[in-house]
Amino acid sequence: MSNMTTPNESSITIHELRKAYGRPRAGDPAYAVDGISFDVPKGKFVTLLGPSGCGKTTTLRCLAGLEQPDGGRIVMAGQTVFDAAQRRQVSAEDRPIAMVPQHYGIWPHMTVLDNAAFPLRHGRNRKGQQNVKQRALDMLDQVGLSGVAERWATQLSGGQQQRLALARALLSEPEVLLLDEPLSNLDAKLRTKLRLELRAFQEQFGVTSVYVTHDQAEALALSDIVVVMNQGRIEQIDRPERLYQQPKSAFVADFIGSANLIPVRQASSQSGNVLANTHIGTFTCAGEGQDTPSAGGNVCIRPENIDVEAAGSHRNGLPGQNRMPGRIIGAEFLGDRLELVIDVEGTKLRASAPASLTARPGDAVVVGVQPNHARYIAS
Repeated sequence: MSNMTTPNESSITIHELRKAYGRPRAGDPAYAVDGISFDVPKGKFVTLLGPSGCGKTTTLRCLAGLEQPDGGRIVMAGQTVFDAAQRRQVSAEDRPIAMVPQHYGIWPHMTVLDNAAFPLRHGRNRKGQQNVKQRALDMLDQVGLSGVAERWATQLSGGQQQRLALARALLSEPEVLLLDEPLSNLDAKLRTKLRLELRAFQEQFGVTSVYVTHDQAEALALSDIVVVMNQGRIEQIDRPERLYQQPKSAFVADFIGSANLIPVRQASSQSGNVLANTHIGTFTCAGEGQDTPSAGGNVCIRPENIDVEAAGSHRNGLPGQNRMPGRIIGAEFLGDRLELVIDVEGTKLRASAPASLTARPGDAVVVGVQPNHARYIAS
Protein backbone atom coordinates (compact mmCIF):
# COMPACT_ATOMS: atom_id res chain seq x y z
CA MET A 1 0.00 0.00 0.00
CA SER A 2 2.53 2.58 -1.14
CA ASN A 3 0.28 5.04 -2.95
CA MET A 4 -2.74 6.22 -0.99
CA THR A 5 -3.58 9.29 -3.08
CA THR A 6 -3.21 10.65 -6.57
CA PRO A 7 -0.34 13.15 -7.07
CA ASN A 8 -2.55 16.25 -7.11
CA GLU A 9 -4.00 15.25 -3.72
CA SER A 10 -0.59 14.85 -2.09
CA SER A 11 1.48 17.39 -0.20
CA ILE A 12 4.45 15.02 -0.31
CA THR A 13 5.43 12.25 -2.69
CA ILE A 14 8.47 10.11 -1.89
CA HIS A 15 9.67 7.70 -4.56
CA GLU A 16 12.38 5.05 -4.12
CA LEU A 17 14.21 7.10 -1.47
CA ARG A 18 17.58 5.74 -0.41
CA LYS A 19 20.15 6.96 2.09
CA ALA A 20 23.32 5.27 3.34
CA TYR A 21 25.78 6.50 5.94
CA GLY A 22 29.44 5.92 5.23
CA ARG A 23 30.61 3.96 2.21
CA PRO A 24 28.53 0.80 1.66
CA ARG A 25 30.51 -2.37 0.99
CA ALA A 26 29.89 -4.36 -2.17
CA GLY A 27 26.95 -6.67 -1.68
CA ASP A 28 26.12 -5.05 1.66
CA PRO A 29 24.53 -1.64 0.94
CA ALA A 30 23.63 -1.00 4.60
CA TYR A 31 21.07 1.61 3.68
CA ALA A 32 19.49 3.51 6.58
CA VAL A 33 16.58 4.13 4.18
CA ASP A 34 16.26 1.47 1.51
CA GLY A 35 14.08 2.37 -1.46
CA ILE A 36 10.91 3.54 0.28
CA SER A 37 7.92 5.08 -1.52
CA PHE A 38 4.78 6.67 -0.10
CA ASP A 39 2.50 9.69 -0.41
CA VAL A 40 1.37 12.10 2.31
CA PRO A 41 -2.15 13.37 1.52
CA LYS A 42 -2.76 17.10 1.83
CA GLY A 43 -3.91 18.18 5.27
CA LYS A 44 -3.36 14.76 6.87
CA PHE A 45 -1.32 13.73 9.91
CA VAL A 46 1.08 10.95 8.93
CA THR A 47 3.37 9.21 11.40
CA LEU A 48 6.61 7.36 10.69
CA LEU A 49 6.71 4.63 13.34
CA GLY A 50 9.33 2.03 14.13
CA PRO A 51 12.10 0.94 16.50
CA SER A 52 15.41 2.75 16.88
CA GLY A 53 17.51 2.47 13.75
CA CYS A 54 14.59 1.71 11.42
CA GLY A 55 15.18 4.82 9.26
CA LYS A 56 12.29 7.02 10.33
CA THR A 57 14.37 9.99 11.54
CA THR A 58 16.66 9.73 8.51
CA THR A 59 13.57 9.90 6.28
CA LEU A 60 12.39 13.01 8.12
CA ARG A 61 15.80 14.65 7.82
CA CYS A 62 15.80 13.92 4.07
CA LEU A 63 12.38 15.61 3.83
CA ALA A 64 13.74 18.59 5.76
CA GLY A 65 16.80 18.91 3.54
CA LEU A 66 19.15 18.21 6.45
CA GLU A 67 20.41 15.05 4.74
CA GLN A 68 21.04 14.51 1.04
CA PRO A 69 19.70 11.12 -0.07
CA ASP A 70 21.66 8.79 -2.33
CA GLY A 71 18.74 8.01 -4.59
CA GLY A 72 15.08 8.62 -5.33
CA ARG A 73 12.84 11.67 -5.56
CA ILE A 74 10.94 13.95 -3.14
CA VAL A 75 8.14 16.26 -4.25
CA MET A 76 6.58 18.81 -1.85
CA ALA A 77 3.54 20.92 -2.67
CA GLY A 78 4.11 20.31 -6.36
CA GLN A 79 7.82 21.26 -6.19
CA THR A 80 10.58 18.70 -6.70
CA VAL A 81 12.94 19.34 -3.79
CA PHE A 82 15.18 16.33 -4.43
CA ASP A 83 15.81 14.23 -7.51
CA ALA A 84 18.90 12.04 -7.67
CA ALA A 85 18.60 11.45 -11.42
CA GLN A 86 18.50 15.20 -12.11
CA ARG A 87 21.01 16.00 -9.36
CA ARG A 88 18.56 18.41 -7.79
CA GLN A 89 18.72 19.25 -4.07
CA VAL A 90 16.74 22.23 -2.77
CA SER A 91 18.22 23.66 0.43
CA ALA A 92 16.33 23.33 3.71
CA GLU A 93 15.59 27.06 3.97
CA ASP A 94 13.97 27.05 0.52
CA ARG A 95 11.62 24.15 1.20
CA PRO A 96 7.97 24.83 2.16
CA ILE A 97 8.41 23.30 5.61
CA ALA A 98 8.68 24.06 9.30
CA MET A 99 10.22 21.66 11.78
CA VAL A 100 9.69 21.02 15.49
CA PRO A 101 12.81 19.15 16.66
CA GLN A 102 13.01 16.78 19.60
CA HIS A 103 14.50 19.44 21.88
CA TYR A 104 12.30 22.24 20.44
CA GLY A 105 15.16 24.56 19.39
CA ILE A 106 13.96 27.38 21.64
CA TRP A 107 16.43 30.29 21.87
CA PRO A 108 17.17 30.93 25.56
CA HIS A 109 18.34 34.54 25.01
CA MET A 110 14.95 35.57 23.58
CA THR A 111 11.57 36.15 25.13
CA VAL A 112 8.63 33.92 24.31
CA LEU A 113 7.27 36.60 21.97
CA ASP A 114 10.55 37.04 20.12
CA ASN A 115 10.90 33.27 19.72
CA ALA A 116 7.42 33.06 18.22
CA ALA A 117 7.95 36.06 15.92
CA PHE A 118 11.32 34.87 14.61
CA PRO A 119 10.04 33.32 11.33
CA LEU A 120 8.03 36.48 10.60
CA ARG A 121 11.16 38.61 10.96
CA HIS A 122 13.82 36.30 9.54
CA GLY A 123 12.08 33.41 7.73
CA ARG A 124 11.72 32.74 4.02
CA ASN A 125 8.39 34.65 3.94
CA ARG A 126 9.64 37.66 5.91
CA LYS A 127 9.27 40.15 3.06
CA GLY A 128 6.13 42.22 3.31
CA GLN A 129 5.15 40.93 6.73
CA GLN A 130 2.87 43.36 8.57
CA ASN A 131 1.84 43.60 12.24
CA VAL A 132 4.47 41.07 13.26
CA LYS A 133 4.06 41.56 17.00
CA GLN A 134 0.27 41.30 16.90
CA ARG A 135 0.32 38.20 14.70
CA ALA A 136 2.78 36.53 17.07
CA LEU A 137 0.62 37.46 20.08
CA ASP A 138 -2.47 36.09 18.34
CA MET A 139 -0.73 32.77 17.72
CA LEU A 140 0.55 32.63 21.30
CA ASP A 141 -3.01 33.18 22.44
CA GLN A 142 -4.19 30.22 20.37
CA VAL A 143 -1.66 27.91 22.03
CA GLY A 144 -2.32 29.30 25.51
CA LEU A 145 0.89 31.28 25.95
CA SER A 146 -0.22 34.91 25.59
CA GLY A 147 0.07 35.42 29.35
CA VAL A 148 3.79 34.57 29.33
CA ALA A 149 4.77 36.40 26.12
CA GLU A 150 7.31 38.66 27.85
CA ARG A 151 9.00 35.91 29.86
CA TRP A 152 12.37 34.49 28.91
CA ALA A 153 11.97 31.19 27.08
CA THR A 154 14.03 29.44 29.78
CA GLN A 155 11.26 30.20 32.29
CA LEU A 156 8.79 27.93 30.49
CA SER A 157 7.92 24.38 31.47
CA GLY A 158 8.54 21.51 29.07
CA GLY A 159 4.93 21.53 27.93
CA GLN A 160 4.99 25.29 27.37
CA GLN A 161 8.20 25.02 25.35
CA GLN A 162 6.53 22.41 23.15
CA ARG A 163 3.62 24.77 22.49
CA LEU A 164 6.01 27.63 21.75
CA ALA A 165 7.94 25.51 19.24
CA LEU A 166 4.65 24.61 17.55
CA ALA A 167 3.48 28.26 17.49
CA ARG A 168 6.77 29.37 15.94
CA ALA A 169 6.54 26.63 13.31
CA LEU A 170 2.96 27.52 12.37
CA LEU A 171 3.80 31.22 12.06
CA SER A 172 6.17 30.38 9.21
CA GLU A 173 3.05 29.28 7.26
CA PRO A 174 4.50 25.96 6.09
CA GLU A 175 2.97 23.64 3.52
CA VAL A 176 4.39 20.75 5.56
CA LEU A 177 5.04 20.52 9.30
CA LEU A 178 7.77 18.06 10.36
CA LEU A 179 7.83 16.85 13.97
CA ASP A 180 10.74 14.79 15.33
CA GLU A 181 9.58 13.04 18.55
CA PRO A 182 8.56 16.36 20.16
CA LEU A 183 6.88 14.69 23.15
CA SER A 184 9.61 12.21 24.06
CA ASN A 185 11.17 14.39 26.79
CA LEU A 186 7.92 14.87 28.73
CA ASP A 187 6.43 12.74 31.49
CA ALA A 188 3.71 10.25 30.55
CA LYS A 189 0.74 12.26 31.86
CA LEU A 190 1.83 15.48 30.12
CA ARG A 191 2.55 13.55 26.90
CA THR A 192 -1.03 12.28 26.83
CA LYS A 193 -2.41 15.80 27.35
CA LEU A 194 -0.18 17.46 24.77
CA ARG A 195 -0.74 14.90 22.05
CA LEU A 196 -4.44 15.77 22.20
CA GLU A 197 -3.56 19.47 21.92
CA LEU A 198 -1.11 18.81 19.10
CA ARG A 199 -3.71 16.97 17.02
CA ALA A 200 -6.28 19.68 17.73
CA PHE A 201 -3.86 22.40 16.51
CA GLN A 202 -3.04 20.37 13.38
CA GLU A 203 -6.72 19.97 12.51
CA GLN A 204 -7.42 23.64 13.28
CA PHE A 205 -4.70 24.93 10.94
CA GLY A 206 -5.08 22.15 8.37
CA VAL A 207 -1.33 21.79 7.86
CA THR A 208 0.03 18.57 6.40
CA SER A 209 2.12 16.95 9.15
CA VAL A 210 4.77 14.24 9.26
CA TYR A 211 5.53 12.98 12.76
CA VAL A 212 8.30 10.64 13.90
CA THR A 213 7.96 8.42 16.96
CA HIS A 214 8.79 4.99 18.34
CA ASP A 215 5.76 5.20 20.67
CA GLN A 216 2.94 3.03 19.31
CA ALA A 217 0.28 4.69 21.49
CA GLU A 218 1.24 8.13 20.14
CA ALA A 219 1.09 6.90 16.57
CA LEU A 220 -2.31 5.27 16.97
CA ALA A 221 -3.80 8.25 18.84
CA LEU A 222 -2.49 11.04 16.58
CA SER A 223 -2.42 9.73 13.05
CA ASP A 224 -4.62 9.60 10.00
CA ILE A 225 -2.05 7.28 8.43
CA VAL A 226 0.85 5.33 9.98
CA VAL A 227 3.94 4.24 8.05
CA VAL A 228 5.53 1.33 9.93
CA MET A 229 9.26 1.02 9.19
CA ASN A 230 11.77 -1.71 9.95
CA GLN A 231 15.44 -1.91 8.91
CA GLY A 232 15.12 0.92 6.42
CA ARG A 233 12.04 -0.44 4.67
CA ILE A 234 8.29 -0.04 4.94
CA GLU A 235 6.40 -2.92 6.54
CA GLN A 236 2.90 -1.48 6.18
CA ILE A 237 1.08 1.80 5.49
CA ASP A 238 -2.43 2.01 6.83
CA ARG A 239 -4.98 3.68 9.06
CA PRO A 240 -4.32 3.07 12.79
CA GLU A 241 -7.32 0.78 13.27
CA ARG A 242 -6.36 -1.39 10.28
CA LEU A 243 -2.75 -1.65 11.46
CA TYR A 244 -3.97 -3.00 14.78
CA GLN A 245 -6.73 -5.23 13.48
CA GLN A 246 -5.19 -6.39 10.19
CA PRO A 247 -1.39 -6.40 10.46
CA LYS A 248 0.31 -7.53 7.26
CA SER A 249 3.37 -9.06 8.92
CA ALA A 250 4.45 -10.66 12.17
CA PHE A 251 6.67 -7.62 12.81
CA VAL A 252 3.73 -5.20 12.59
CA ALA A 253 1.53 -7.46 14.73
CA ASP A 254 4.18 -7.68 17.43
CA PHE A 255 5.28 -4.03 17.30
CA ILE A 256 1.79 -2.49 17.31
CA GLY A 257 0.36 -3.34 20.72
CA SER A 258 0.73 -6.85 22.11
CA ALA A 259 0.16 -10.01 20.11
CA ASN A 260 0.29 -13.78 20.50
CA LEU A 261 1.98 -15.19 17.40
CA ILE A 262 1.46 -18.94 17.03
CA PRO A 263 3.50 -20.68 14.29
CA VAL A 264 1.41 -22.41 11.62
CA ARG A 265 2.30 -25.84 10.23
CA GLN A 266 -0.15 -25.77 7.35
CA ALA A 267 -3.02 -23.49 6.30
CA SER A 268 -5.88 -24.08 3.88
CA SER A 269 -9.10 -22.45 2.71
CA GLN A 270 -12.42 -23.71 4.02
CA SER A 271 -15.80 -22.09 3.34
CA GLY A 272 -14.22 -18.68 2.80
CA ASN A 273 -12.17 -18.91 6.01
CA VAL A 274 -8.56 -19.90 6.66
CA LEU A 275 -8.01 -23.13 8.59
CA ALA A 276 -4.62 -22.93 10.32
CA ASN A 277 -3.06 -26.00 11.90
CA THR A 278 -0.65 -25.32 14.78
CA HIS A 279 1.07 -27.48 17.38
CA ILE A 280 -1.44 -26.35 20.03
CA GLY A 281 -4.55 -26.93 17.92
CA THR A 282 -6.46 -25.82 14.85
CA PHE A 283 -7.72 -22.27 14.40
CA THR A 284 -10.42 -21.00 12.09
CA CYS A 285 -9.47 -17.49 10.99
CA ALA A 286 -12.52 -15.73 9.55
CA GLY A 287 -13.26 -12.40 7.91
CA GLU A 288 -11.77 -10.20 5.24
CA GLY A 289 -8.12 -9.44 4.71
CA GLN A 290 -6.66 -12.85 5.57
CA ASP A 291 -3.50 -13.80 3.69
CA THR A 292 -3.56 -16.58 1.08
CA PRO A 293 -3.08 -19.92 2.89
CA SER A 294 0.34 -21.53 2.56
CA ALA A 295 2.83 -23.54 4.56
CA GLY A 296 4.18 -21.58 7.51
CA GLY A 297 3.12 -18.20 8.81
CA ASN A 298 1.49 -17.35 12.13
CA VAL A 299 -1.89 -17.08 13.76
CA CYS A 300 -2.10 -13.64 15.43
CA ILE A 301 -4.38 -13.20 18.44
CA ARG A 302 -4.54 -10.08 20.60
CA PRO A 303 -4.56 -10.74 24.38
CA GLU A 304 -7.91 -8.94 24.82
CA ASN A 305 -9.50 -11.33 22.30
CA ILE A 306 -8.70 -14.50 24.24
CA ASP A 307 -11.61 -15.87 26.28
CA VAL A 308 -10.57 -17.59 29.50
CA GLU A 309 -12.81 -19.84 31.60
CA ALA A 310 -12.24 -22.35 34.37
CA ALA A 311 -11.64 -25.91 33.20
CA GLY A 312 -14.82 -27.95 33.53
CA SER A 313 -17.25 -25.07 32.99
CA HIS A 314 -17.54 -25.75 29.23
CA ARG A 315 -20.14 -23.06 28.88
CA ASN A 316 -19.14 -22.73 25.23
CA GLY A 317 -18.64 -26.44 24.53
CA LEU A 318 -15.76 -28.85 24.79
CA PRO A 319 -12.22 -27.91 23.79
CA GLY A 320 -11.74 -28.23 20.04
CA GLN A 321 -11.35 -25.88 17.11
CA ASN A 322 -10.32 -22.43 18.44
CA ARG A 323 -10.55 -23.80 22.02
CA MET A 324 -7.87 -25.62 23.97
CA PRO A 325 -6.93 -26.47 27.57
CA GLY A 326 -4.13 -24.69 29.40
CA ARG A 327 -2.76 -23.77 32.78
CA ILE A 328 -2.17 -20.32 34.26
CA ILE A 329 1.51 -19.71 35.03
CA GLY A 330 1.35 -15.97 35.71
CA ALA A 331 -1.25 -13.43 36.80
CA GLU A 332 -1.08 -9.65 37.38
CA PHE A 333 -3.98 -7.72 38.86
CA LEU A 334 -4.09 -4.27 37.20
CA GLY A 335 -7.28 -2.90 38.71
CA ASP A 336 -9.56 -3.04 35.69
CA ARG A 337 -8.27 -6.39 34.39
CA LEU A 338 -6.13 -9.45 34.97
CA GLU A 339 -3.10 -9.94 32.75
CA LEU A 340 -2.57 -13.68 32.49
CA VAL A 341 0.16 -15.90 31.09
CA ILE A 342 -1.26 -19.28 30.13
CA ASP A 343 0.74 -22.36 29.16
CA VAL A 344 -0.91 -24.22 26.28
CA GLU A 345 1.12 -27.25 25.15
CA GLY A 346 4.36 -25.45 25.96
CA THR A 347 3.33 -22.18 24.26
CA LYS A 348 2.86 -19.14 26.49
CA LEU A 349 -0.22 -17.10 25.59
CA ARG A 350 -0.91 -13.67 27.07
CA ALA A 351 -4.56 -12.93 27.84
CA SER A 352 -6.42 -9.94 29.27
CA ALA A 353 -9.29 -11.18 31.43
CA PRO A 354 -11.95 -9.39 33.50
CA ALA A 355 -10.75 -8.41 36.98
CA SER A 356 -13.62 -10.45 38.42
CA LEU A 357 -12.17 -13.72 37.10
CA THR A 358 -11.11 -15.90 40.04
CA ALA A 359 -8.00 -17.34 38.46
CA ARG A 360 -4.62 -17.94 40.02
CA PRO A 361 -1.32 -19.47 38.89
CA GLY A 362 -1.67 -23.23 38.73
CA ASP A 363 -5.36 -23.18 37.80
CA ALA A 364 -6.48 -25.25 34.82
CA VAL A 365 -8.42 -23.22 32.25
CA VAL A 366 -9.83 -23.40 28.74
CA VAL A 367 -8.81 -20.65 26.31
CA GLY A 368 -10.73 -19.78 23.18
CA VAL A 369 -10.95 -17.15 20.48
CA GLN A 370 -13.74 -16.20 18.11
CA PRO A 371 -12.81 -16.83 14.43
CA ASN A 372 -13.13 -13.13 13.55
CA HIS A 373 -10.48 -12.34 16.18
CA ALA A 374 -7.92 -14.87 14.89
CA ARG A 375 -5.81 -13.53 12.02
CA TYR A 376 -3.67 -15.64 9.73
CA ILE A 377 -0.42 -13.95 8.60
CA ALA A 378 1.57 -15.73 5.89
CA SER A 379 5.34 -16.00 6.10
